[in-house]
Parts: sequence; C-alpha cells; structure tokens
Amino acid sequence: MRFADRVDAGRHLARALTSYASRNVVVVGLPRGGVPVAFEVARALGAPLDVIVVRKLGVPFQPEVGMGAVGESGARVINADVVRLAEVSDQELAEIERRERAEVQRRAERFRGDRPPVPLAGRTVIIVDDGIATGSTARAACQVARARGAVEVILAVPVGPRGVEQRLRPDADTVICLSSPDEFYAVGQFYADFTQTSDEQVAELLRRAAHGPAAEMGSGSERSLTLVADPPGRDEEVQVRAGQVLLAGHLTVPDRSLGIVVFAHGSGSSRHSPRNRYVASALNAAPLGTALFDLLTVEEEADRSNVFDTELLAGRLLDVTSWLHHQPGTEGLPVGYFGASTGAGAALWAAADPDNDVAAIVSRGGRPDLAGPRLGLVRAPTLLIVGGRDDVVIDLNRAAQMRLRCPNRLSIVPGATHLFEEPGALDDIARLAGSWFAAHLAQVPARTR
Repeated sequence: MRFADRVDAGRHLARALTSYASRNVVVVGLPRGGVPVAFEVARALGAPLDVIVVRKLGVPFQPEVGMGAVGESGARVINADVVRLAEVSDQELAEIERRERAEVQRRAERFRGDRPPVPLAGRTVIIVDDGIATGSTARAACQVARARGAVEVILAVPVGPRGVEQRLRPDADTVICLSSPDEFYAVGQFYADFTQTSDEQVAELLRRAAHGPAAEMGSGSERSLTLVADPPGRDEEVQVRAGQVLLAGHLTVPDRSLGIVVFAHGSGSSRHSPRNRYVASALNAAPLGTALFDLLTVEEEADRSNVFDTELLAGRLLDVTSWLHHQPGTEGLPVGYFGASTGAGAALWAAADPDNDVAAIVSRGGRPDLAGPRLGLVRAPTLLIVGGRDDVVIDLNRAAQMRLRCPNRLSIVPGATHLFEEPGALDDIARLAGSWFAAHLAQVPARTR
C-alpha cells in the first residue's frame, strides 16, 4: 500500500479504528510526522488529540542508527546489542541521553505551549506514527502512556516492516499496521509525498485541537478538548466531468460553511500538495468548505504545454465552479478561488468570465501576469500574497496590481521564498487567506446564496 501523504494515511488508518469511536479514547501522535496522521484519526473518532514526545538515541558519529529512545515521564528504551556493536561507552550513552532528554522537554513545551497534557489515566490511548522502522520510539511512547495511567495502549501505524506486530506486542495491547511489506527500507518509500513536518505545523495542529469545543474529562483543571470543528458535512474524493475528461478532486464541506474555496494548483503540483492541504485545513476551521482539484489528468500533465495553457485551466475551473453550484451542501454557497503559482493566472482568467460570480480571490506566490489582458475584467476582490524574498514574482504582482480594476491588496510575507517553506510562512498564508475569504464571502447577499 502506498499513501499520497500523511493526511491520506491518517484517513486510511482512521477507517481501521472506527470500533474505538465509542470508547474513552485519547489519540496521541509521535512528533513530528505522526501528528498529521493522528490529527485525521482523532477527527474521525471524535477524540482529543495530544502528543507523546520521544527522541531517538543515535549512535555517535552515525546518529541515523538508533540505539534506543527516551521520552516524557522518564521513558527509556535501550538496544543493548547496538550499543555493544557500536562500542558506545557508558559515558557517551549518558551524554547523548542527557542531550535528548533536554530536547524532549523543549519540544513538549514548544508543541503544547501553556496547555497541560491531556490526561491519560484510566483511558484507552491510541499511539499514532507515520510508520515504524526500528520500533524504539514506539516502544518508548508505549512506556510513557503506561506511566501516565493508560488502561489500554493501542499502537496504530500505516506501514511497518514484516513482523512488526509481533515485535511490539509486549509493549502495546494491540498493534495495528495497515501494510507490512517484505521489502521495507524506509517509511518514506510508501508515501508519494513525505515532506518533513515542521515544529510549527505540529504546534498548529495541537492548537487547533485544543481550541475546539471542550468536553470535561474529570474534575478541577483536568480537561480534555476535542477537535477544532464539528465533523464536516462532506469530506470525500470526488470527480467532475470537464468535456471529455474526469477531474479528480477532494471536497470538504464543514457544517455551517460560510462559503467554499476552490484551489487552482501551480505547475507540477496536485490536490495532494501539502502546502495547499495545510491551508485548506485551516480554512475548514473558519468554517469554509474547500475543493482541491487536479485541473489536468495524469496523461495531460505529460504534455508540458498543457500546464501553462491558462485558458484551458480556467475553463476547467469554471466547470468545477458550475458543478459546485449544483451539489448538495455547496448549492447556494458563495465561491472563492485560491490560486497558487501558475494556478493564480487560471483563477484570475476564470474570474474575468462575465457569467462567473466568484466572490473573492487569493493568489499565493502567483503568476497573475498569465491572465494577461483579462486582468482588467476581474470584478472579485483580489488578495495577492508574495514571499518577501521572491523578487521576480513581487515585480510581476506589482505590475498586475496596476492593471486590476477590482478591490485588491498586495501582501508580502517577510523572509519567505516562492514556496513559503520557511517556519511560520504557511501560517501567515492561512491567516491572510482566511481573513480575506471570511470577510468577502460573508458580504455576498443572502438571496444569492
């Protein structure tokens, strides 16, 4: 089994854990990569989300080789065979352990902020990671859960090597692994997108979980918090016919959505883009619906001329918009466009169509110049967001802004490059886009909704 990304893996894993939905459950992710997976599981089960911070103990001068792990609550797992073969002295081991325990503390504070850990005493704890290689960190996490009073420990992962269930059963009451292939070299080989998860993304997912509706789980200050929003009214893979082809997409419509935002991806990207999915997830909490579509089929993408055919992409975007106007849950909702890179050109081109009633547009690192002479025909309020270190695209956006006749604004994210990979940059994108869409979609007269 191969997963598109950690969100996709989390949704697959959640389906295997549905029997736990009615139990007294807490879902914990192993930072950093396990947290996006755990977030999807927690959302599906309606359970609170937390982390268990664990750090691998790497062999000196070869830190990628693990000789054990340490975690919160004093958890410690040592592989004596690796320590012996690597000839690691007691002093070296103690120093590495001291350093990693300090890092455990730092990350726990960084991830949770001033929030206390979710109480685990007397509860079933589902420990989630994006995959298992050696199992040292998973074993340490199980020890932490036991030390904090868990009555049942479930270890759940999308992928691990053959025999992982048997190896880890002494540490967990139940081990659930969706895929255990014979040829296993690394967790990342089973993901199409295995982009590293940042500390900021972990903290944001936990923040979103902690600021959802509260559910009292005990007395005094002990409180367990469920997720940021009610489960979405629709959250599914969909297809839309555009001429002779079917476009693949993912539609998420939270209950009481203010509107729906259609994402137009840039060159070389897709509906599985971790950057766009991160922003979409933040918009869902607004609450805004999101529709992430591949505007080209796999076969069409092979011809690079299609990737820059702005008119073709804009036509497909109009087809998606028309489809949304006739779908249960989205019929009557105002529509916004979020265009990334070359997708911004398609969004603006489509917005200029006289029959299009798009209510707002956001461009992320966009190429509005690709909309050419149609820029002056755009009526929807338009926000242009560019990284402060993306000099060429800043100039293109400033030139395009001079040609726009609609309400518009140029926002520059300081220190960010074209892909907004810097810490906190995507958070800025999500905040700016969310505010823009919420303000302008809410202004659409009720009779047109």
